[in-house]
Amino acid sequence: MPRASYPSLAGRHVFITGGATGIGAEMVRAFAAQGARVGFIDLDAVAGAALASATGTHFTRVDATDVAALQQAIIAAGRIDVLVNNVANDTRHDPLGVSEADWRRCMAVNLDAAFFAAQAAIPPMQAHGGGAIINFSSINALLGPEGMPGYVTAKAGLLGLTKALARQYGAQRIRVNTILPGWVVTERQLAHWLTPEAEAEWARLTALKDRILPADVASLALFLAADDSAMISGQQFIIDAGRV
Repeated sequence: MPRASYPSLAGRHVFITGGATGIGAEMVRAFAAQGARVGFIDLDAVAGAALASATGTHFTRVDATDVAALQQAIIAAGRIDVLVNNVANDTRHDPLGVSEADWRRCMAVNLDAAFFAAQAAIPPMQAHGGGAIINFSSINALLGPEGMPGYVTAKAGLLGLTKALARQYGAQRIRVNTILPGWVVTERQLAHWLTPEAEAEWARLTALKDRILPADVASLALFLAADDSAMISGQQFIIDAGRV
């Protein structure tokens, strides 16, 4: 799929969490193709190293729930112009079977990592006159489906975090926005949940009947990182084929 070219992204320093596979990997490829200097982290060392080699980007194996390691990776990257908080885990869970430890782990990866990554990235953005933070929520934060209360709660929290940071740092030209994808067809979704029956039901509920692909989401991220969206902040962008 041909993409728009964003001259302002050339040479821009981009840091992506959860970048080794799925939507994250497509964003690594998309930003690198725009001439950005891309660094990314992930737990999957094999996929991360292969992607970095193929795209000329920089990969570090980091557990995003380890706040010290997460922030050290961001600090080590030096200049940060764009932070993409993509890391997440949408494993299903029964509300009555969730332990306190389970709940804390869910918040750690799906909400806390975004806050602490932003906390580390904002000072270098301030030092260089601004930047863009792109948080990844989900339409599940709006729909509240069964079987994933922690994930839904965390993704709803990201909408509030986006508003708070956008207001706090807007005067310093730091923009903060949220992307809310629908059911994006990734390897993980195909392996675990996207059965033909489930996909048919999804298509019945959407206005557009084509699959949502990682490339569709990456294209939106490029726009929100580029100067073309310079006066957009504190907003949420749904990309779900017209489901919501």
